[in-house]
Amino acid sequence: MHQNYTTTLKALALLYSAVFIFSAIDPFSRAVWVAEVIPAIAILSGVFLISRHYRFSKTSYCLMFIWLCLHTIGAKYTFAEVPFDWFNNLFDSNRNHFDRVAHFSIGLFAYPIAEYLVNRNLAKPFIALPYALFAIMALAAGYEIVEWWYAAIAGGEEGIAFLGSQGDIWDAQKDMLMDTLGALTALFIFVTQRRVFSFSQAK
Repeated sequence: MHQNYTTTLKALALLYSAVFIFSAIDPFSRAVWVAEVIPAIAILSGVFLISRHYRFSKTSYCLMFIWLCLHTIGAKYTFAEVPFDWFNNLFDSNRNHFDRVAHFSIGLFAYPIAEYLVNRNLAKPFIALPYALFAIMALAAGYEIVEWWYAAIAGGEEGIAFLGSQGDIWDAQKDMLMDTLGALTALFIFVTQRRVFSFSQAK
């Protein structure tokens, strides 16, 4: 079992390394790239640090790495410029919705949060689930504040590129909504799996 989780984590880390190298090559703005990559590296480091003492399920690792990959790709182009026309065309929209999808993927971290609390017997599911949801919502609000702060300091094209609002005055609120919807989706998956596995470690 331990070997299986180690193999999964190493495989995902290798995949992310390839995405990171791709992202680092000739980004749209090096300053924006550095600012965007810092939180991704911080979270990746946190995942590995926690994994030294606690093994998440394979589902958790996969869900966490979805955001890491999407965010790092967004860092290369800036989120407003990622080639994502096929998805935008589904909604007949001129706006690039890659950032919305990336924000949705942040919410997927609610799964490992709830899993950790339940498996470590730190909270019963009826406490762990809302805690995970509110943790993601708080993180989403905090990140929007950081975006505003950085954009205000950087100013100019760099600040606009980092903010990625694309002219939408409600961009921050919609981003937080996507974070929340992602968290609700992750917790639905968690509840569905754990009902099947009787709250044992998800496979």
